[in-house]
Formats: sequence, C-alpha cells, structure tokens
Amino acid sequence: MPLALLALAIGAFGIGTTEFVIMGLLPEVAADFGVSIPTAGFLTTGYALGVVVGAPLLAILGARVSRKRMLMLLMGLFVAGNLVSAVAPVFGVMLAGRVIASLAHGAFFGIGSIVAAGLVAPHKKAGAIAMMFTGLTVANVVGVPAGTFIGQSIGWRATFFIVAALGVLGLLGIAALVPADRRERVREGGSGTNLRRELAAFRNPQVLLAMAMTVLGFGGVFAAITYIAPMMTEAAGYADSSVTWLLVLFGVGMVIGNLIGGKFADRALMPMLYVALTALAIVLGTFTFTAYDKVAAAVAIPLIGAFGFATVPPLQKRVLDQTADAPTLASAVNIGAFNLGNAIAAWLGGMVISAGFGVTAPNWVGALLAASALVLAFWSAALERRGRGAGRTHGGAADAGTDRLVAGTASAKHSAVEHSAARRAAEQATAQDALAGGLAQGSSAETTRA
Repeated sequence: MPLALLALAIGAFGIGTTEFVIMGLLPEVAADFGVSIPTAGFLTTGYALGVVVGAPLLAILGARVSRKRMLMLLMGLFVAGNLVSAVAPVFGVMLAGRVIASLAHGAFFGIGSIVAAGLVAPHKKAGAIAMMFTGLTVANVVGVPAGTFIGQSIGWRATFFIVAALGVLGLLGIAALVPADRRERVREGGSGTNLRRELAAFRNPQVLLAMAMTVLGFGGVFAAITYIAPMMTEAAGYADSSVTWLLVLFGVGMVIGNLIGGKFADRALMPMLYVALTALAIVLGTFTFTAYDKVAAAVAIPLIGAFGFATVPPLQKRVLDQTADAPTLASAVNIGAFNLGNAIAAWLGGMVISAGFGVTAPNWVGALLAASALVLAFWSAALERRGRGAGRTHGGAADAGTDRLVAGTASAKHSAVEHSAARRAAEQATAQDALAGGLAQGSSAETTRA
C-alpha cells in the first residue's frame, strides 16, 4: 500500500470524526450556549449543507491549483473551522466554524479519490479509493465514541481541539507522502476551457445515474440510522447508554463493507452494486419488523452499515471511469450527493414518523430508496450495453464499407493494369507491322534496281 494512502486516510479520519461526533455532544453544546436541542441540531444540518455547497465550489476554485496543494489547502481550511468551533464564544460562531470545516469535506474526498486512484494500477483503483474511505469508516468505530467520551468527560471544546490536531497531522502527511502531480498549472486564458470540460461531464447520462444511485442508495442507510436511537430504545427496549455501542456495530459494518466493496468493485463493478443494493433493500425492509427484537436488531445494524458502504467505492469509481478526462468536479459533486441523500432521507424518515406510521417506519422508506437505486443500476447497465451494441453495429457497417472500398479499388487497379497491358501490346503490334512494312518496301526497291 502506498504510504500516501495512509496520509489521505488520516485526513478522512479527522473529517469523519468531526462530522459525526457532534451527534453525541449536542446536549453539552446546547447547555453551554443556552440553546435548545433542536437549535443545536443546526450544527448537523449546517455541516451537511456546507458539504453539498462546498464540494463543487472549491473544486471549481481550485482548478488552477495542483491536486496535492489543493488537498493541503483543504486540510488547512478544515483545521481552521475546527479551531473556530473549539474557541467559539457564542453559538453563531460555533455554527460558522462547522460550516467552514464542512466546506473542505466534499472537495477533499472528491480530489482525494482521484489522487488515490492514480497511486495504483488501473485494476486496483476501487481498492485504493476504499482505503482512503477507511479513515471515514474507522472514525465511526474509534473517533466518534472516543470524541464523545472526551467531550462528556473534560468538555466538548477539547474534542474539537483534538480533531484540529488530527487535521494538522493529515496535512503534514499529505505534504510529505503524496507525490506532486505532473499536471501543469493552467495557462492564462485556459481555465475556462477546463471548466467547460468539467461541466461537460454532467452531460453524460451515466454520470448523472451514478450520482442518483449515490443519493438514493446511501440515503436509504440514513433514513434508518438517523432514527436509530428512538428505534432501539422504544421498539427494541435497549437502554439509552447502549445506543453508543450499537452505533459502534454500525461503524464496524461500514469498515467491512467499504473494504469488500473496494475489493470486488475492481473485479466486477456493476454486479457488486447489484448485490449490495439488493441486500441493503432486503435488510432495511425486514428491519421494520426485526427492530423490535434486541438480538435481531444487533445483527441488522452492522449489516446496514456493511451493505450501505459497500456501494461507496464502486459508485465513486464509476463516476471517475465515466469522467476520465475531467473527473475533479464530478468526483467532488458525488461526495456532496452522499450528504444530499442523507438530508433527504432523514427528512422523509421524520415525515413518516410524524404521520403516525411508527418509529420503525423510516426503515421501509430506506428500503424503497435502496430499491430505487437498484432500478437505476440496472437501467445504467442497460444503457451501457445498448451503447456498446450500437458501437459494434456502426463498426460493422464501417468495416463492410471499407471492404467494399478496398474491393472496388482493387478491381479498378486490376482493370487499369489490363487496359495498360492491352495498350502496350497494340503499340508493339503496330511497331512490328511498321517494321515489317519498311522491310518489305526496301526489298521491293532492291528488286527494281536489279
């Protein structure tokens, strides 16, 4: 494994920790600033929206900067945002710090995916992307529980100082280990051309379908996980203190699913998506009923994490494969699509609970979202097969035309050769006749003189 992947994974670990740790620290933050829990919840919403907006914005603004330098700048922005949060005197400043940190999220994973894929052989790209995302998944197993414990023990500000330190470590690792890309800075006047090429990638229906699968597939996961605490306490009968360890199980599932998805996506990308999305839809659908049993729920939660995150490396690689000439913007936007799916799914899950369908209703909403992503996967594959078939048809017609052209040319050449030979033969016959005539005349003159 290239050491540069380790540096990217460290940065991903810090980003994953700061994204999710706030969920466990909301009561402490709300009490410190004297705001309600719903108001403190804007720290989560603001972060998600910052990812959606920041991903394409910073990818575009960084068009003139090398990818290595851009990753370093993004980690610097991440560190600054967490430091602002750590020292915030009022809630508004805390919210601003969260948004600043979130702006780096989408662009870091988007550009980082391109860099990770470029560090290895073509048949190992998905595995390299998965290795970087391992930092994000491990954050849910180690970083979030540890950050929550530290925040509850010695103060939530300490957690954000530690996360900022992780960002510094990631920045130093990128500076030391990630190789400088050979891409030259865009010449003056050339950036618009690059931007047009980046935007042109979105005309490819396969790119749009992959992003829609991202929104729906991972949205299905968050429809359930957003409401896992009330599900487990009200339906399964777990104590409040057990929710943290259930989320650790979810994180373990994410780690396993991420590694499996990366491994098999390099071998058979679309079949990997079919299996993961089908299994995810089934597990979410049955979780509507198994959530009432402690053991069954404890089994289902890591499976949701595993099948959900098994879709991440193949979907990210599919976007990169479909935008090989201009992948930066599309890759970053696809990361934003994950967060967009999270926000939409959480909203839909809250709607069905408010409508009186029960606390486990978000699970069947998630199942429907995952099933919809599966339908799009089959549609995407069908379009791809149709495109290859059309290419073969046009190629066959072109080959037949070429054969006819070659045959016609050969025939014409043959006719020309025959005509030339006949002309030369006629000319030789005429010359011979003339010579014979001349000899005959000479003989006749000699006879007359005699």
